Amino acid sequence: MLVPTLTACTQPVRLPLTVGSNAWVGYDPLALARDQHLFDSKRIKVVGLSSSSETLRYLRNGLLDAGALTLDEALRLNDEGFDVRVVALLDASSGADIVMGDPSVRQLADLKGRAVAVESTTVGALMLRRLLKAGGMTTGDIQAVHLEATQHLDALRAGRVIASVSYEPIASVLREAGYGKLFDSADMPGDIVDVLVVRNLVLKERPDDVAALVAGWNRGLQAFMQEPEEVARIMGPASDLSPQDYLKVLGQLHFIDPQESLRELSGNPPRLAQSSGPLSTTLQEMGLIRQAPDWAGLVDTGPAMAALAMGDKS
Repeated sequence: MLVPTLTACTQPVRLPLTVGSNAWVGYDPLALARDQHLFDSKRIKVVGLSSSSETLRYLRNGLLDAGALTLDEALRLNDEGFDVRVVALLDASSGADIVMGDPSVRQLADLKGRAVAVESTTVGALMLRRLLKAGGMTTGDIQAVHLEATQHLDALRAGRVIASVSYEPIASVLREAGYGKLFDSADMPGDIVDVLVVRNLVLKERPDDVAALVAGWNRGLQAFMQEPEEVARIMGPASDLSPQDYLKVLGQLHFIDPQESLRELSGNPPRLAQSSGPLSTTLQEMGLIRQAPDWAGLVDTGPAMAALAMGDKS
């Protein structure tokens, strides 16, 4: 007797689209969207990482589909040959990126000949360059010690460094430990903008999921802005910030609404090319990117347009 063979005709399991972000108030609408189920967790998975350096590392190694980064980090990633697309602008820093220093540092010139902790990221290098320029110094006047931001406090306490190129919420931890502000991003408007990037291969293969990710960010941002005090109460502990300190950091950020984001990404060249042209030039001067970016090839408005359409139908 012949036993019929059963052939399974099941579809392959579709893994969630993975998006990485580190602990940064500017990225918290993404975490809020996850926690309040504002997108389908079977389609989108938010991966919490310790630093932007780790997000970059995961993207380079193909362990993430998307990531929240600063624009300068995205430009550097693109310049290295990684095929990514900017699909949304998230926020702009106006004081939330901070250089903290030992109380003995009375003025920026006191850093001359001393060691300064800085992450090996483009935003860290950019902050350090602006700091040195403000203090009338050059890179040869200080010793840059490359450490991830989570290691800066230990280095300060051990006396290995005199100052730290940091950002919230880590800067608040340094402040609580007795270190003071020397310089912040309020002195460098337009230089630090957060963006959402997606690997282009993923965008081509899963455009609907990328649009769902952008739509989830939009919903998270809307919820975030509607009740900031409640958000500060909920999200503050994850950043080691009191609700009051969390709200203070929010005051140092400009969140970019979906319509503004789409306008900046639109055009040929996109408007972003003009507003961030000086940043691109500075990165070239610093040797962090080799050439001006192909802005038209770097951005993709498709997910943002689809996400806005989803919002109109909801």
